[in-house]
Amino acid sequence: MSHSAHLFSLRIAHALTEACVKDKYSFKRFGQDLLAGLTVGIIAIPLAMALAIASGVAPQYGLYTAIVGGFIIAMSGGSRYSVSGPTAAFVVLLYPIAQQFGLAGLLIATVMSGMILVGMATLRLGRLILYIPESVTLGFTAGIGVVIATLQLKDFFGLEIAHMPEQYLAKLMALAQALASVHLPSLLVASATLATMLLWPKLKTPVPAHLPAIILGTILALVLNAMGADIETIGTRFHYQLSDGTTGMGIPAVLPSFEWPWLQAGANGQAFQFNLATFQALLPAAFAIAMLGAIESLLCAVVLDGMTGKRHSANSELLGQGIGNIITPFFGGIPATAAIARSAANVKAGAQSPIAAMIHAIVVLIGLVALAGVLAYLPMSAMAALLLVVAWNMSEAHKALHLVKTAPTSDIMVFVSCFSLTVIFDMVIAISVGIILAALLFMKEIAEMTRLYDISTNKRYVDQELPADWAVLKINGPLFFAAADRIFSEIASLTEDKQVIVLYLDGVSILDAGGLAALTKLIEKCKANKTKLIIADLQFQPIRTLARAKIQPIEGVLKFYSTLREALTEAQSEAPVITQQTEITADEPTQ
Repeated sequence: MSHSAHLFSLRIAHALTEACVKDKYSFKRFGQDLLAGLTVGIIAIPLAMALAIASGVAPQYGLYTAIVGGFIIAMSGGSRYSVSGPTAAFVVLLYPIAQQFGLAGLLIATVMSGMILVGMATLRLGRLILYIPESVTLGFTAGIGVVIATLQLKDFFGLEIAHMPEQYLAKLMALAQALASVHLPSLLVASATLATMLLWPKLKTPVPAHLPAIILGTILALVLNAMGADIETIGTRFHYQLSDGTTGMGIPAVLPSFEWPWLQAGANGQAFQFNLATFQALLPAAFAIAMLGAIESLLCAVVLDGMTGKRHSANSELLGQGIGNIITPFFGGIPATAAIARSAANVKAGAQSPIAAMIHAIVVLIGLVALAGVLAYLPMSAMAALLLVVAWNMSEAHKALHLVKTAPTSDIMVFVSCFSLTVIFDMVIAISVGIILAALLFMKEIAEMTRLYDISTNKRYVDQELPADWAVLKINGPLFFAAADRIFSEIASLTEDKQVIVLYLDGVSILDAGGLAALTKLIEKCKANKTKLIIADLQFQPIRTLARAKIQPIEGVLKFYSTLREALTEAQSEAPVITQQTEITADEPTQ
């Protein structure tokens, strides 16, 4: 299969088939997948819980996402090494949905986003997603990092805030007003966890930093709580009630079970009302989740391709992500997408196929059932410290700083706009405005590249003497709507002084509807001023556009030639006729 065909192919379980059937899967490779799956599964357990909490739902729903979504997407997707589950990028989107619509609304939005992803895969839009400018992606990822970090300050310092406001500036005000209520034991646990995460990598061990950091934070919290510190944990904040009436603290040690998303709890634990108005309200959020999930998963796949030398199928990956996000909410899972950090750890641990990610999901499942009681002791302040590091890593501050220092002004404007809108408003607005602004600025730059040159006396193009009332003009660049009106307006201004204008268009690759309209105006101007317009050396696309518009030669006004030399040679032979007609016309008023 060619590279281009590979990129645009669409097949369910593409990566699994390629890795296990085409590459002849072996018991040795399974052993490597098993080790990688165990490693990433252990990493994923605290992360999945922390990200669910940051998204505004109970921690078990993050585990359900890693279990169901992680398994299904790995099995049906198009990237061999991607590990999917809840990610930090979604937090900014999901938290307001969970606050406004509850768990039920969040799960329904996830199903809708999965359908959008399947639609994108069916339309073969996998590669188009990657054309989103880096200034846009860096802008909203940096903004997400800032918002996530801000949301963790409450638990990091153990602040007493009854209700966190929705608006970012109001959040800052609430945090500032609550600073007097800092809980020193919680701050101590958070600081110890954060310090361990920052210092552990210097030991250069294969164990990821957040595992010893969480263990240390938990042990410290247990000691302090035994001394009466009252540090909040997952067990003290979250409670559950099973269908048989059993209640408990923390997370339930039960397998994720099928339940209709709209039967889950709505906002503030009330019954969820699913109707047309709710559907319309959730649709923009679902679209944003789908777009962000597509961007995140495909960028992750590209990074993994660079690490391994393998190639992913962009459309099959979108299909797998879509299928996973449609099914997962029926088992309590929130939006899932490929996580770059966990996927990179998967590769470094020796993963050979999507089976490693599927094993990771099974490990999380075992952890849920076997360790639910232990996980209830995880302190909220330690989880906040973990997410602060996640926020810093996903913000890619070094890339953002490099872009601000080196990029053109237009890219900096797009970056600042996306960053500001993500922080102050939300990601839906930020992505929409960012892409539109980037597109407009790009079109402006491309339009400015289209130039008009007078080559009448340039011996490289015109090797013969021309009458003084002739002009030979060369256009370089696409004649699309943003450039054509300016270019043809400049040419039109010459029709009052020139009797013959030759347009040399070998450098024009595109003529769109806007360019065609501007050219038509120029032809009318030439007809009114009795100026002859000669067009030479058209490329294929402009010829096709003119043919569809049925632009034909007009006697004495418009003529076409295949080359500039041919145009000048034949037009020169007609020059005396043109001159004589001009003189007669000029003399008529004096007779």
